[in-house]
Amino acid sequence: MARATNVGGVTVIATESLSKRFPRVTALDRLSMDVGPGVTGLVGANGAGKSTLIKILLGLSPATEGRAEVLGLDVATEGAAIRERVGYMPEHDCLPPDVSATEFVVHMARMSGLPPTAARERTADTLRHVGLYEERYRPMGGYSTGMKQRVKLAQALVHDPELVFLDEPTNGLDPVGRDEMLGLIRRIHTDFGISVLVTSHLLGELERTCDHVVVVDGGKLLRSSSTTDFTQITTTLAIEVTDTDEHPDGTRAVRDALHTRGVTVQDGSGLPGAGHILLLTTQGEETYDLVRDVIADLGLGLVRMEQRRHHISEVFKNDTDTAAGPDTGNGEQRKEAVGHGG
Repeated sequence: MARATNVGGVTVIATESLSKRFPRVTALDRLSMDVGPGVTGLVGANGAGKSTLIKILLGLSPATEGRAEVLGLDVATEGAAIRERVGYMPEHDCLPPDVSATEFVVHMARMSGLPPTAARERTADTLRHVGLYEERYRPMGGYSTGMKQRVKLAQALVHDPELVFLDEPTNGLDPVGRDEMLGLIRRIHTDFGISVLVTSHLLGELERTCDHVVVVDGGKLLRSSSTTDFTQITTTLAIEVTDTDEHPDGTRAVRDALHTRGVTVQDGSGLPGAGHILLLTTQGEETYDLVRDVIADLGLGLVRMEQRRHHISEVFKNDTDTAAGPDTGNGEQRKEAVGHGG
């Protein structure tokens, strides 16, 4: 059976043919994977089954079939023990507006079994870690989205878990807030040794934060690999240029010129948000130099040239295209075809 595997040998999360079916939709479809220590990204489009998987792993929702273990505990029979050792940051806004961050996080610490004094001490330390120490006594109804996300992160960490599940932790954040949250997530493991499973529909931010990335689509495993391998696979340069009287279709002119130099270029116009953009695989600094020289020789203006954060739909499209032969409907064969690096 094809499955996502971890490299380190120690397994933090393991699923075997895990399925979750609702009357009109299959949220998980025979998902088999092993996740090791560190920071693991679970990436998939909205509706791919990420939140459903977390609820099953926490013992909050029964699987239709298959089995799963978290920290060696069976999710079907040992859910309470799992929740004692795992922190959970939900995607949805769940904070009481008239309560301060300190009151809320202390309450969550007490719910996790900490005695009163330890709960207050851990709350102060955790709110300091997430950058909310100065604001800890304000009612959370007046918090910004970023501050609310930090409170949710703090309550997931306050009882010093071995593993945390973070469900879309950057939702609603501006670019600065995203970078700060991703930095906090990385430090959860590097500073405290806590393993992390973080979900997102944005592959680019997980590539910067995670040791390992697991991609799911329609509840099925699509790809699993170390971040290094994944980044090498998905390193794409996006180019956008202006048109001129001499070259009324500047995009085509650049594409043709690069083709004559042996560079394979894709038209990105059919991809989400791409517009009149050319996509090509970077081969190091020489790729940037070549593109710059081609555009200058054509007398075109460069609107942008950047490493592109892939939309998850592109990853799915690429994996489908590279699978061996036509779609046979065999999920296991498709998993084998896309490969599992790492």
